[in-house]
Amino acid sequence: MSNATLTAGGSLAGHLLERLAQATADPPGVTRAAYGPGERFAHALIRDEAEQLGATTRVDAAGNLYLTLKGRDPDLPAIVIGSHLDSVPHGGNFDGAAGVVAGLAVMAELVGQSIRLPRDLIVLATRAEEAVWFPLSYPGSQAALGLLEPAALEAKRSDSGRTLAEHMREEGFDPDAVRRGVPGIDAGRIAAFVEVHIEQGPRLVASGAPVGIVTGIAGGFRYVDATCLGDYAHSGAEPRFARHDSVLGFADLVAGLEAEWDALERDGHEATITFGRVQSDPAQHGGSRVLGELRFTLDVRSAEAAVLDRIEARLHALFTEVGKKRGVSFEAGPRFTWEPATMSPALIARLD
Repeated sequence: MSNATLTAGGSLAGHLLERLAQATADPPGVTRAAYGPGERFAHALIRDEAEQLGATTRVDAAGNLYLTLKGRDPDLPAIVIGSHLDSVPHGGNFDGAAGVVAGLAVMAELVGQSIRLPRDLIVLATRAEEAVWFPLSYPGSQAALGLLEPAALEAKRSDSGRTLAEHMREEGFDPDAVRRGVPGIDAGRIAAFVEVHIEQGPRLVASGAPVGIVTGIAGGFRYVDATCLGDYAHSGAEPRFARHDSVLGFADLVAGLEAEWDALERDGHEATITFGRVQSDPAQHGGSRVLGELRFTLDVRSAEAAVLDRIEARLHALFTEVGKKRGVSFEAGPRFTWEPATMSPALIARLD
């Protein structure tokens, strides 16, 4: 599609996404670390553009950005459009950013056509959505609602080793207010929340559909620093019967959970089970050594709470079963959860 066929909002969206891609390029993608320079640039770019459109802007204690185009009746609950502006390392430019930019595109169309909505329109850009930076689930969004647990502020960023509170403070925000549960927005004052997001799977492409409407969001649980503990030993000297091999223990755990996944699919249930990071100690591992420790993450998701419960029960049963079989033990480590959510039927009907 040429720029000549785009609306004002569409042209603005293309311009902003191109600016983001150029400024935060980190081949083969982009990198916008949570509370880092890339995310900072993105928030400043979006804020400047909103101010040019006549929106009022503010940030909350955690640095979440609110861009408000005033409606005729400010006492009515607002329509909120938004997403996040951080990314995974070398990630996709549209992930998250498209949802924020889409909100600005709507705002630009309204301003360009001199349309004033009955209620306020808020474009929301949240912080730190990607769990790769902090071992947390959506700390920016939780802080916006005053729901972030104080202990989460002590979580350390994966690349810097500094805490979430330290990074917030470095960026000029107020982790002490976050710790007290000061919200940035009142959930009761939101009439509807709309997020435009890229599809992160193959279904739309496979069906030939250009767009889809989400009917539900999967809940899940995540273990961000789990460990399989065995004993280090010499690969040539340690006989099989005496080994406590953390690699084999971990492999059995993976196979056991995949078998459970197969069973769930046979029963007509959907879920995802992902071991996103597996690592050993580089000071201890070697080509001629039985591995005595393996660290890993586990991310499990499903739209059905009962399915999540079933997988977690099987996980802990496998910890015991594999431990006895392989002579290893498992430490699950910190656990984070989020509940499944069903989208508003009324809003879906209006979008359909």
